[in-house]
Amino acid sequence: MRSPFAHLATGTLMLSLAGCGDMAKLPAEASYGPDPKLPEPNETLVPTVNIAKAVGWPDGMKPLAVEGLEVHAFARDLDHPRWLYVLPNGDVLVAESDAPPKPDGQGIRGWIMKKIMARAGSGGKSANRITLLRDSDGDGTLEDRTVFLDGLNSPFGMALVGDQLYIANTDALVRFPYREGITRIDAAGEKVVDLPAGPINHHWTKNVIASADGSRLYVTSGSNSNIAENGMEAEENRAAILEVDPERRTLRLFASGLRNPNGLAWQPDSGELWTTVNERDLIGSDLVPDYMTSVKDGGFYGWPYSYFGQHVDSRVKPPRPDLVEKAIVPDYALGNHTASLGLVFYEGGLLPERYSHGAFIGQHGSWNRKPHSGYKVVFVPFANGKPDGAANDVLTGFLSKDGKAMGRPVGVAVDKVGALLVADDVGNVIWRVTPANR
Repeated sequence: MRSPFAHLATGTLMLSLAGCGDMAKLPAEASYGPDPKLPEPNETLVPTVNIAKAVGWPDGMKPLAVEGLEVHAFARDLDHPRWLYVLPNGDVLVAESDAPPKPDGQGIRGWIMKKIMARAGSGGKSANRITLLRDSDGDGTLEDRTVFLDGLNSPFGMALVGDQLYIANTDALVRFPYREGITRIDAAGEKVVDLPAGPINHHWTKNVIASADGSRLYVTSGSNSNIAENGMEAEENRAAILEVDPERRTLRLFASGLRNPNGLAWQPDSGELWTTVNERDLIGSDLVPDYMTSVKDGGFYGWPYSYFGQHVDSRVKPPRPDLVEKAIVPDYALGNHTASLGLVFYEGGLLPERYSHGAFIGQHGSWNRKPHSGYKVVFVPFANGKPDGAANDVLTGFLSKDGKAMGRPVGVAVDKVGALLVADDVGNVIWRVTPANR
């Protein structure tokens, strides 16, 4: 058994790897859009580790909004707020959540990863609750804040269907009775279906969205590894979007090959389901772009065997040329290692017309790229249900001048008057974006 000093030395080595690895050669904008630049892989002997240390917001500081918009804190002093859901009456639900505890025996690799996650602002004890924020008159000032649900298991996605509120815990989709205007649920939850979890549970977040008629629910399930290094037997119903029949309590594979899907949204013009996806790591700062894409029933999107269509990942053994051949090319790249998580299509009437029916994306930020990427909220314009133009920055300034993370955006939502809400899990703030000088 290694001594604690050996563990400490190894951890110190890992945390000092910011001075090692490769440097991006392409400009950041080259990895955005429907046809991103995809250079040859660069698998270095020492992996690129470039972690923005989480420090939180100094007093008086906040993100920078693009010209024409302004940003203010809607709620502060939350506990790792990850995801947002706006109820029909305008109440905002916030999932305060972190990764579930890992079992003992994860070894030196698990110990190191825990240290890395802590540096990035994660890995603490999960609050396991959903908080309700009420702003009845829509002026951006809270009138009420309550613990709406607690005792959950690393909750993330939320969806209301009729009088049933569905919560995607890390290991199960559960539902609770809901009545408009309530500020707390004390009733016991009812399990609908189990979701992939287990002792590894590498990508633990599960999101959920309902079909227009509420007859089906769609749940994201991230991979249990980077490139299936734990074996494909550990990837059952993972790297996928799952379709749930809530009445029959059944689950089926809807789309696969999506390494770590998170955001889910219905595109208002086409009616198609879209998702944001975090792609694979450790083949260079210039690969692989995260993306958003429309999701086809039965579609396969490449992971782990290929990326962005038929670009084969030679690290994955044995290869599957039959699957690579049918891999669907994603619709729109969102930058290398940006950790694009939140996704919402804008259907409000408050922000300028240029945002109508386009997509806001929360980019949590990189750890495997030099220089940093992400750490911002971007907007992609749409026309006729498809991306139509370059991604534009909406909120920036989450990194300090010396490269520390004052905040990291995650979930995005639109409130009842049309303001954009952004969950910041390092700043522990919900930001609210409105037209300037409103």
